[in-house]
Amino acid sequence: MFPKILIANRGEIALRVIRACKEMGVSTVAVFSEADRDALHVSLADESICIGPAPAAKSYLNMASILSAAIITGAQAIHPGYGLLSENAEFSELCERCHIKFIGASAPVIRRMGDKDEARRTMREAGVPVIPGTDVINSAAEAVQAAQTIGFPLLIKARSGGGGRGIRRVDRLEDVESAFLTASAEAQSAFGDGAVYMEKLLENVKHIEVQVLCDAKGHCVCLGERECSMQRKNQKLVEESPSTAVDSALREKLYAATLRAVQAVGYEGVGTVEYLLTREGEFYFMEMNTRLQVEHPVTEMVTGYDLVKWQIRVAAGMELPFSQKDVVLRGHAIECRINAENPAEGFRPSVGRVTLLHVPGGPWVRFDTALYQGYFIPPYYDSMVGKMIVHASSREEAIRKMQAALCELVIEGVEHTGFFQADLIGEEAFVNGSYTTAYLNGKE
Repeated sequence: MFPKILIANRGEIALRVIRACKEMGVSTVAVFSEADRDALHVSLADESICIGPAPAAKSYLNMASILSAAIITGAQAIHPGYGLLSENAEFSELCERCHIKFIGASAPVIRRMGDKDEARRTMREAGVPVIPGTDVINSAAEAVQAAQTIGFPLLIKARSGGGGRGIRRVDRLEDVESAFLTASAEAQSAFGDGAVYMEKLLENVKHIEVQVLCDAKGHCVCLGERECSMQRKNQKLVEESPSTAVDSALREKLYAATLRAVQAVGYEGVGTVEYLLTREGEFYFMEMNTRLQVEHPVTEMVTGYDLVKWQIRVAAGMELPFSQKDVVLRGHAIECRINAENPAEGFRPSVGRVTLLHVPGGPWVRFDTALYQGYFIPPYYDSMVGKMIVHASSREEAIRKMQAALCELVIEGVEHTGFFQADLIGEEAFVNGSYTTAYLNGKE
């Protein structure tokens, strides 16, 4: 096991990793920007080092500063959390050159799966169903020609990156050229790569993802699926496990496809393979996230496995002491992302000092957050300030438990989405499980 780990992240995920390390007897190093000097992860780590000014590009994305902090403190490994450098192949490579273990995927795997075009080809070769579409499109004229073959509606999507950027829906042939140019320009600006491809738009679908854990010896297990269909502008709002749309037979097919996917790239660590599921029960590969997911707690709740601890253990070379037959899904878990935003004003971000904080309690209620009373939420980073997670013996009970927890949550001083989420999971489409990724389209 690593004696000391540096956490190259901030907020609730930095805190989550620190807590896992403490329970494992591992020393921790926190890095922080000047804006996060008073952040909770800074005070709870064994050591902390300032790595730059407030903007992420000058601090949390500053690879040289983070590696220097690891070398100075003698950290043997770096945990990148999610977002930021967690899927950065160059950073994974630099860690290896500095003889520091990157707790995540290897650089070749990150590159292969981060290139959506290459990922689609890899999955096709592995026998994983892929959405009908194209390889990289090189010109607007080529896009127009391909669109006539694929049919409408279709999506033009960035090869690199994620988060809903570099994606354009096209419903008419006359809009293809402008959508191609816009998507390519946005992708270039956001990811430094303007390459795009096209695929058929599957409507009224479910977003299903399978959590996987693999060790260095090639042993892999699937730890259930998560339903992530409640989205706003391609950003997940609510996640749950198991999915109401997945029965045991479909789950077995999803597991088989997922294992083919990870074995095709020689995957190690925790990762997630994401699919789109049609009403007819057909599923198609969408992408693979080569990191820990924001929504990993719902999997922990229904399986009993601590994903962060196992991520660290397999990175240290431990073999999995359990197999697929040992994984049992118990009860139902739901997670709601709490953002510092005002839903009544178009989800305008809210910053400021938390003047009063009350966190709900009770059996199987968990609030992952780095907030504390008196903390000032800075304007420089993602607006998510916490994740409310509940677990119950049934989905119906889990929904009631989540609504009770959200109504009890108090964060004064900033606007937040807690009450919006409480109303959302009470709507009929969520309660009966019929909601799809398009559910919130046009509702604002």
